[in-house]
Amino acid sequence: MSSPTATDEIDEAKERAHFKAVVTAFKYYKLCGLERIHKSEKIISMLPQSHQRRLEKYKTYLTKFKKCLDVNNSVVHLIIKDVDTMFENVDHSNNDMSGTNGTESFGCNYNNCEITSLKQHKMQHDVEKVQSVLKNIVRDWSEVGAPERDQCYRPILEELEARFPLEEFSDRSRIKVLVPGAGLGRLAWEVANRGYMCQGNEFSLFMLFASNFVLNRCPEVNMHTVHPWLHQYVNNVTCEHQLRPARFPDVKPSADKPNYNFSMTAGDFLKVYTEVDEWHCVATCFFIDCAPNVIEFIERIYAILMPGGYWVNLGPLLYHYSDMPTENSIEPPYDILLDIIRDIGFDILEERTGVKTKYAQNPNSMMQHEYDSVFFVCRKPFIL
Repeated sequence: MSSPTATDEIDEAKERAHFKAVVTAFKYYKLCGLERIHKSEKIISMLPQSHQRRLEKYKTYLTKFKKCLDVNNSVVHLIIKDVDTMFENVDHSNNDMSGTNGTESFGCNYNNCEITSLKQHKMQHDVEKVQSVLKNIVRDWSEVGAPERDQCYRPILEELEARFPLEEFSDRSRIKVLVPGAGLGRLAWEVANRGYMCQGNEFSLFMLFASNFVLNRCPEVNMHTVHPWLHQYVNNVTCEHQLRPARFPDVKPSADKPNYNFSMTAGDFLKVYTEVDEWHCVATCFFIDCAPNVIEFIERIYAILMPGGYWVNLGPLLYHYSDMPTENSIEPPYDILLDIIRDIGFDILEERTGVKTKYAQNPNSMMQHEYDSVFFVCRKPFIL
């Protein structure tokens, strides 16, 4: 085995720093939440007495906000408990970031600290990602999120049923399904729970920490509570809507999981998946627009599918890198994207637009975001 190069050591140092920054964001969650509540309390205290009197009821709710923040914070700290050793091939407790191909994995076979010298704007951005994790827990693993899952996951699961019917594929554990951009893992779990061999892949450590917690350390139904909308200070009909709790998980993922055919990997999709002709199906949901160059994703999906394999996709085209001044990004519209998919070699078997979907949406908010997503099914041709 060759010795690590200077570039390898730099990359590992960056990975260690990123890992530490993500853990710190989780630890800083409560303090940032308290700062926001204290800001409202301070503003109210500076108002005329007559205005303060009229806001007495709201002030009592601000006190309740703090109690809800404590509830959330207890879950946040459970999520990062023992994350130093959550990956099978990496131990961060000793600052060891050595892995293979830039990838880390945890099997689904799967304190506060003093914060110093932090740039406030960077920390606030990272803490907002922690807040987003709480909403994603509700989306993927609570009864509250069931309507969204029905919109986004059901079409993909039904397509799998149609393409691999039980009467033809009685042993589904032989059907290999990949779910890149797996987020908190519910879609991949649902695929595996139907008997397929399924692997989820995720790049974000924020998501990976939370999915590891839910998948591996939540053996009972509704054993935890979060207040996912606590940080939404606008478009509330009542304060109770802002405080509304959600319990999770709505199933027993770590107790009922099919160990032999379900796993999660951590890392860049393009770096982790390089083996050609390996998968029977790739299922993508709210994923392909996460690439700076969507063509690279399409080419890689084509390469890793077996001849005759299917690609099932649902989602919008947000193109996450589009407005980042330091990133290069291409943003082909859907009609051109279909041309690219065909040119790469796929046969498009089914496609439709206007599929109504939401993403981690507060159902009681005055403002509702809904996507007219696209859904398509492609097949890699058989070799003649």
